[in-house]
Amino acid sequence: MKFLFAVLSQTWRNIIETWRSQLLSLVTITLSVLIFAFFYLVYMNALHAGDLLNNDLRLIVYLEEQPDHSLQEEYRHKIEKFDQVERIEFVSRLEAYDRFKEQLNENEDVLQEIPHDFLPPSIEIFPKRSLDTLSRIKLFSEYLQSLPGVLKVQYGREWVERFYSFIQLLRIIVLLSGALLILTTTFMMGHSIRLTMLTRKKELELLRLVGASDNYIRFPFFLEGAILGVLGAGTGLGALYLLFSWIQLRFSGQAMQGMFTFNFFSGTSVGMIILLAVLLCAGGSFTSTRKILNL
Repeated sequence: MKFLFAVLSQTWRNIIETWRSQLLSLVTITLSVLIFAFFYLVYMNALHAGDLLNNDLRLIVYLEEQPDHSLQEEYRHKIEKFDQVERIEFVSRLEAYDRFKEQLNENEDVLQEIPHDFLPPSIEIFPKRSLDTLSRIKLFSEYLQSLPGVLKVQYGREWVERFYSFIQLLRIIVLLSGALLILTTTFMMGHSIRLTMLTRKKELELLRLVGASDNYIRFPFFLEGAILGVLGAGTGLGALYLLFSWIQLRFSGQAMQGMFTFNFFSGTSVGMIILLAVLLCAGGSFTSTRKILNL
C-alpha cells in the first residue's frame, strides 16, 4: 500500500512539475487518435455500406438458348468451380417476360403484340458478399463470358470498380494513420519522459544511491505514460463522437440516411483503441526510462 501511494504521489508530482510538456504530449496523442479513429470509422461504415449494396449484387448471364436440365447442371458445375456463390437461378424466356411485364406495371399494354419469348433466357448468379468478391468480380465476369452459349454478362461494373478502389484507398489511409499514431505517441511520450528524467537526474541518482531499484524509479513514469494514453485516447474519441453526432444531426434529413445507417464504434472497439493508445504511451515511456537508467 505504501509503495502504491509513493508511486501515485511521484506520478502526480511529475505531471505537475512538467505540465507544459505533458500538455503538448496530450494534445499530440489526442490528435493522433482522432485522425486514426476518424478514418477507421469511415472505413468500417464503408464496409457496412458495401454489405448493404452487395445484397443487390448479381451477375446476369444471357444465353443463346434455353438450357435443359443436364446443361443447367453443367453450367452450375462450371460456375461453382470458379468461385463460391450464394445461389444460382435459371430464368426462362417466359419468366423473363413476366418480370419485364411486372416492371412496366401500368404500361404493360405496349407488350400486347410482342411474342412472349422475345427475351433471352439467363442465369442469375449471386456471389458471396465480401470485399474479396468485389476484387474478383471482373475476373468472374470474364470467365462467365467464355462459357459456351453465353451472349453477354451484365453486372454493375462501374460502381463495383469505383467502390472497390475507394475501399482500397481507405484501407491505405487507415494503415498510414495507424503508423502515424504509433510514431507520434511513442516518440512524444518518450521525449517527454526523457526531458523529465534529465531535469531530475540528480534526484534519480540519489534514489539509486539509497537503494531504490530501477523498477521503483521507472514505474511512476510508466504509469504517467499510461494515464496520458487514457486521457489522450478518451479525448480524441470524445471529439470524434461529437463530430459524428453533429454530422448525423446535420444530414439526418438527407436521402442518404434512408439508404444507409452510419454507426459509431462499438464499446469493444472503443476499448481496443484506448488500450492501444495506453500500450503505445506506456511502451514509449518504458523504452525511454530504460535508456536513461542504463546510461
